[in-house]
Amino acid sequence: MKQTIVHIALVVKDYDEAIEFYTKKLNFELLEDTYQPEQDKRWVVIAPPGSIGTTILLAKASNAKQEDFIGNQTGGRVFLFLNSDDFWRDYNEMVSKGIEFVREPKKADYGMVAVFKDLYGNLWDLLELNEEHPISNRR
Repeated sequence: MKQTIVHIALVVKDYDEAIEFYTKKLNFELLEDTYQPEQDKRWVVIAPPGSIGTTILLAKASNAKQEDFIGNQTGGRVFLFLNSDDFWRDYNEMVSKGIEFVREPKKADYGMVAVFKDLYGNLWDLLELNEEHPISNRR
């Protein structure tokens, strides 16, 4: 049996500001932006450059309850993990573009890591996993 996670939904306040942040500040690719008239919403899919795995579905909050979770989808824990083939290149570029890091880079047993916030305050790990890491062998 083979299964994959295709999308992870990220609740956002506004499609266009989220697209702007992810494509301009993090260099993500906009893979799809399709209006769905039957639901009066957009289907917006992004992914990191060169990624062949899971994508992010930018899902605009459609009610007050969903709006309450924008920027805090996991109760303040790191939510998403962005692995890089060159940690320092990406870290320095992100800093130059004004990305706020809330935990400075450090060497861990599994590789390099630093924690940053997205435009709404969700926490992300920027990683460069060691070649020995089990996930590195799954790509």
